[in-house]
Amino acid sequence: MIEIKQNIRKRKLQPDSQVHDSIRLLRQVLFCALGFLIVSGFPLFAAPTLTGVDLLKRIDSLVSFPEGDFSAEYVMTINKPGEGSSTTNFVIFRRDAEEKYLILILSPPQDKGKGYLKIKNDLWFYDPADRRFTYTSAKDRFQNSNARNSDFTRSTFAQDYRITKSWEEKLGKFDCTVLDMEALSPEVTFPRTILWVDNEDLLVRKKEDYSLSNQLLRTTAIPTYQRFSNRFVPVTILMVDHLRGRVLDGKFVNETTQLTISKPSLAKQPDSLYTKGYLERLGR
Repeated sequence: MIEIKQNIRKRKLQPDSQVHDSIRLLRQVLFCALGFLIVSGFPLFAAPTLTGVDLLKRIDSLVSFPEGDFSAEYVMTINKPGEGSSTTNFVIFRRDAEEKYLILILSPPQDKGKGYLKIKNDLWFYDPADRRFTYTSAKDRFQNSNARNSDFTRSTFAQDYRITKSWEEKLGKFDCTVLDMEALSPEVTFPRTILWVDNEDLLVRKKEDYSLSNQLLRTTAIPTYQRFSNRFVPVTILMVDHLRGRVLDGKFVNETTQLTISKPSLAKQPDSLYTKGYLERLGR
């Protein structure tokens, strides 16, 4: 009886050969399948697809700095067909969490000391010639260029627009999702905007701005970005004005504005910087 029990115990402890074969085969199948997924580039875990306002929030977050202060130096070159080009240098200070910015113009000499102060929805232009602040609009042209005053604040697509339709499109070397959007408020600078969003990194590569009557007003290209503190800052921004230009040799040539951005910084700024008194002192 003891011998029988021992034999039974030994048999239970010894794996069945068929079970061994099944486990071995299952491992081989899983290993081959995993190898195929890796080689083919198929994602092992599907990432959630962003749509609607969540997509716009993500696009905004890549180029905004709500956790601290931001500043950078800008060079703006305006090219007017038949008249030549002009250059303006200025510095921007931004506090995105409080919807503030201050812009100080450094050159040319005749514009040195001029500036802009934005606090939430209020925007003032300062001219040191008469030491006077003039209330202005975010929709107005910046220094008579193709840029608007609203171009220098934090990105607010999710706050300002809703997506009406979208499609896939190739833009040069970029595979893009195109977002056709309409403004949620008449306070938004452009009633309709179309974005070309890079599928790889969700950065905006092209933008078209339209009037209420669907007339194309401006095309903006952003071919390159610089990575900065887990965010992105454009290196160059090219704006083509579809209302301004001149006919040269029988062909209409558009006026353009190019912005070149350098020396981005997250250095802490004093609260007093975002005041009229501070801008007056800087402009002297």
